[in-house]
Formats: sequence, structure tokens, C-alpha cells
Amino acid sequence: MRSNGERRAAPAVVITGASAGIGRATALAFAQRGWSVGLIARGRERLESAAQAVERAGGRAVVLQADVADPEAVEEAAAHASASFGGIDVWVNNAMATIYSPIAGLSPAEVKRVTEVTYLGQVHGTLAALRHMRPRERGTIVQVGSALAYRSIPLQSAYCAAKAAVRGFTDSLRSELLHEGSAIRVTMVQLPAVDTPQFDWARTRLPRRLQPVPPIHAPEPVAEAIVRAALEAPRELWVGGPTVKAILGTMTVPGLLDGMMARRAWPGQMTEERARPRPDNLFEPPPGDPGVHGRFGRRSRQSVSAVSETTARGVLALAFLGTFAGAAAAAWRLGAAQRTRGSDCRLPRRQRTVRFIA
Repeated sequence: MRSNGERRAAPAVVITGASAGIGRATALAFAQRGWSVGLIARGRERLESAAQAVERAGGRAVVLQADVADPEAVEEAAAHASASFGGIDVWVNNAMATIYSPIAGLSPAEVKRVTEVTYLGQVHGTLAALRHMRPRERGTIVQVGSALAYRSIPLQSAYCAAKAAVRGFTDSLRSELLHEGSAIRVTMVQLPAVDTPQFDWARTRLPRRLQPVPPIHAPEPVAEAIVRAALEAPRELWVGGPTVKAILGTMTVPGLLDGMMARRAWPGQMTEERARPRPDNLFEPPPGDPGVHGRFGRRSRQSVSAVSETTARGVLALAFLGTFAGAAAAAWRLGAAQRTRGSDCRLPRRQRTVRFIA
């Protein structure tokens, strides 16, 4: 790839929320392919550790300490990355924050913060990426979403709303890029439950320790799906069977899923262990360097399926058409049988009537 007439040594990606969890796993997945990786997060300690891991994996790392809720800080990070790498080929918006609480227990400040990080953080990253991709008229923006962008669950209303907002924003951006005839690509990856450290630092008011709603997936195969989305740029990539089921279920039987979430997702987000006081990451990064994984490794699936949204919708349409065709055929056969029985019955009545008149 070229920048200012010179060939660059390696393609470059910038990842927000890159110091731990899915973001860090994705950084390592790109590094293993020889990419240069810009790492955006708030905590310097974890960023330095992630940078060292990227270098060991075969990539080049640049630390970009910033809070994605601050648009000026994100733009400064993007400018630094672009200058360091000679351009930005892929931008992955991954940073998120959440709070576990019934809606009645939320404060406006908490909802605002979740929105600023999880939704506006992706907006800020997207705007910064576009500013650096437009002069070269190429690049790919990857929005890391969730099945919860379609299927909201109890106890994470602010997070679900933010992910749904990202999807709405991304759909508008996609249409605008198509209108412009731009070669810049945008894709959204909808994720399942993943074993990351967030369940030990997310703010919570729940009585028991947090967990992802099972089944739980390991971060590495999920990160590989994100890299796939960056390279292939499907409209959306749905990762994991639970994601596909949740999205298609919401499209077809939303009321049924409302009741299911009320019964299962409430207790499903908690373990049997009582919650303990601990720091959270909503407003400030917690200390320490937890790395990629959470505490659910033994329960995590080490592989994950991924299907493009277009393919999944096509399968659903074919299933619907098959069901409709089957029902129509059954109705036609029933009607034909009734017509046959009716003609058999009418003939004797007509004959009796003729004989009666005669």
C-alpha cells in the first residue's frame, strides 16, 4: 500500500479498547499477520503491556492513550497513528462500558457515561477514521457490536441502547458512502457472550458476581471473526449461533423473546457467588493488567461460527418461503379434496331432485 508515493512496510489498524479483552485479542490477531497496530485505551499500564504483546506476536505497536468519549483525544490519537504508519487501513471501534442494574437504579450520569463510551466513542472513532481515510479514498471501519444491538436484555439497558444506536448510525453511514460512490467500507460485527475481564470491572448493583449469558466463547476465535470482517467487509457479520438465533428470533417472534429474556437473562447474568466490593471502570480505568481472558476459560467454547447478515437473512427468507409454499400446497390439497367430496355429494342430490320433479 502506498502513502505519499512511498510503499509502506505493512498495513495498519487502529483499535479502540485495545488494552484488554476482545480489543487486545484482536490486536494480537492482526499482529500475527504482520500488521502495524495502534492501541487506544485509557490505562497506560495495560496499553504498554498490550504493546509488548503485539511486538512479540510479530506486529509493530504504537500506544495511543485516550478516552474515546473525548472526540479531541480520539482525533489526536488518529493523527498520531496516521503519521506513524503512513496512513490507516482499518479502524476497529471496540471500546465499551456498561452497568448492570435495573433501570430504576440507574443515575443519569451513569447512563450518560455508558452512552458516551459505547455509542459516541464509536461515532468519534468513525469520524476520525474517515478524516484520515478520505484523502486516500480507501480503508475499512469495523464497528464491534453485539447481539444486544438487536435483542435487548434486562439489567443492561444503557449498553443495549448504545449498541442499537451504533447500528442505526452505521446504517446511515453505509448509505451515505454508497451515495458518494466511496471506496471506504464499513462493516458491523455482532458478537455473542465472550470470556473477557469486563465482568470483573463493570459497575454493578446486582447481588451476585457477573457472568456472560451462556454459552460463553473464548476471545481468540471471536477476534479472528473481527479480522475476517475487516478483510472481507460484509454488511454485517453475525458471530456465534446464539447471536444468529437472538437476531432472527427478534425479527420473527419478538414477544416470545421478551418473555424468554425476562425468565432467563435476568438470572443468567449472575453466578451463584455473592458480589464483593471492587473498583469498576465506568469513569476511571481500574488498576492492574488482566490481559485478554476473564475467569470463564473452562466454560468457554474454543471455536465459533460466523455468518454474514446477508446469508443469514437469505436462509431465513428461504425457510419462510418453504413454509409458505408448504402451507399453500397443503391448503390447495385440502381444497381439492373438499371440492371432490362436494362434487360427489351434489350429484346424487341433483339426481334425486330430477326424479322428484319428474
